[in-house]
Amino acid sequence: MTIPDQVTDLALFGFSDQAVRRALGKVKVGEVDYADLYFESRQSESVSMEEGIVKRAVKNLSQGVGVRATAGEKTGFAYSDELTPRDLEIAADAARYIASSPHSGAPVPATHRERPVRDLYPIEPSVADIATSERVDLLNLIDAEARRYDPRIKNVMASFNHEYKRIVVATTEGLVVGDVQPLSRLQVTCIAEENGNRQIGTFGGGGRVGFAFYREEDRYRHYTREAARQAILNLSAVEAPAGVMPVVLAGGWPGILLHEAIGHGLEADFNRRKTSAFTNLIGKRVASEVCTIVDDGTLALRRGSLNMDDEGTPTSRTVLIERGMLKGYITDRLNARLMGIPLTGNGRREDFQSIPLPRMTNTFMLAGESDPQDIIRSVKRGLYAVSFGGGQVDITNGKFVFSASEAYLIEDGVVTRPVKGATLIGSGPEILTKVSMVGHDLKLDEGIGTCGKDGQSVPVGVGLPTIRIDEITVGGTQG
Repeated sequence: MTIPDQVTDLALFGFSDQAVRRALGKVKVGEVDYADLYFESRQSESVSMEEGIVKRAVKNLSQGVGVRATAGEKTGFAYSDELTPRDLEIAADAARYIASSPHSGAPVPATHRERPVRDLYPIEPSVADIATSERVDLLNLIDAEARRYDPRIKNVMASFNHEYKRIVVATTEGLVVGDVQPLSRLQVTCIAEENGNRQIGTFGGGGRVGFAFYREEDRYRHYTREAARQAILNLSAVEAPAGVMPVVLAGGWPGILLHEAIGHGLEADFNRRKTSAFTNLIGKRVASEVCTIVDDGTLALRRGSLNMDDEGTPTSRTVLIERGMLKGYITDRLNARLMGIPLTGNGRREDFQSIPLPRMTNTFMLAGESDPQDIIRSVKRGLYAVSFGGGQVDITNGKFVFSASEAYLIEDGVVTRPVKGATLIGSGPEILTKVSMVGHDLKLDEGIGTCGKDGQSVPVGVGLPTIRIDEITVGGTQG
């Protein structure tokens, strides 16, 4: 669907071009080298069910404007949830003051409107146009499907979240550009019990798609059966072994390890401050030559994709590591300017109350040449990790700990028993050098990822082909 021209209409937020120029003129003074206004209107709804009962249904409407001023490395930021010219000018004064710039007049170019250069997702109906009863009916279908899967499924939790966000960015360069961004996610969790043994399974999906997406191709049924399958599987899981061993990561969601252990270390702000394990390593080998990693915000309908970032810059496909060599970082306007490196369209913020930061979009390793079955057959004794739960990462050195929510033993080149309690422990930069085989089966995750940084959360995507890591520490529970 073509992006409508009105996405850049400031009148939708109650402002004229003249009022916006006046506010920007209050900010772009003295030492301030750049300023922007970020207008946002968001409608969201979430419905969740547990034990066959709707436990929570929430609708939320929010709107406001964030004002940012940069002066060298300093940033001033203020916001208002009251959309009036007076409140906007107060926020503009505050942002300028925080950036420590004296008050003096400065001309701001006349506004010129641009539509986003991409059209990656459909403009869906407003959340209010989708009846809550339709969401509840879907959750009831999920509950029944999970219980039919196996009588050992004792509890089902399901949630559906949908938001419809409109943004307009106006800058002191005269640019006015806007976008309308739908986003939704369906998630299912099943709890299985047998002889006092309780296990959990979780699965879901989503993206910049509408409600109809989940009924198409019986996706909701697929999510439900996968969650139930994992829970039942874990009932028969044995204790995970411990020690240093080869590990095979399956395609798709295991790319979250790549996102956390490596991706954050390639964000420009950490490297400008020299707090990343990848600082000053551009042009140097940081991974085995079979590894090529990209961040791509231009993939249609994906959860991490955007027509433009939250600074009005078109998103892009950025090669971060190519055949083992570090090629670049993920940047926003501020860090790209201060570091003198390309702008990649990764300036993202949680909402109008938040300052933009360099953040990932969809981050994944490109497919290689190996057959996934050959990768498994190459391991005499090791672990096959299919899905991950929680984890922790230290950006300064890349060290991580991740728990596997679905994993199996590999014995004599064959995937055998499921295991529970397995954790992977290592360092992102070190692990990259130990990737010896990359499968030709690149798979992106189903669309459930949310990334946290500096107290802000944004939707992201991950992906991975089947890969072999020759040596990694596995923390297990086997006596």
